[in-house]
Amino acid sequence: MAPDPLTDRGVLEDTRPKTRKPTLYKVILLNDDYTTMEFVLQILETVFHKSPAAAHRIMMQVHTEGHGVCGAYTHEVAETKVATVQDRAKQDGFPLQATLEEE
Repeated sequence: MAPDPLTDRGVLEDTRPKTRKPTLYKVILLNDDYTTMEFVLQILETVFHKSPAAAHRIMMQVHTEGHGVCGAYTHEVAETKVATVQDRAKQDGFPLQATLEEE
């Protein structure tokens, strides 16, 4: 016998599929002896949309510690930002390198 919708007091279950947050990847700039601080600032402000103050802080971290995190993004966005940094550096004649790392 089918349940009567008027008298059945069953519990409704949430049948929506569970979604999970995407894995994020940190984009990291690596220090070198040739790329100017001004170019690193420009990259941080234009590619990563950092404020001048945040860009300066990250640039100094790259300079003093050898690397600095620019942000955390989905894999596709992180890959695109790494490629953009390396393309712009190559165009301007700098050896600046960027890498990504799972957060």
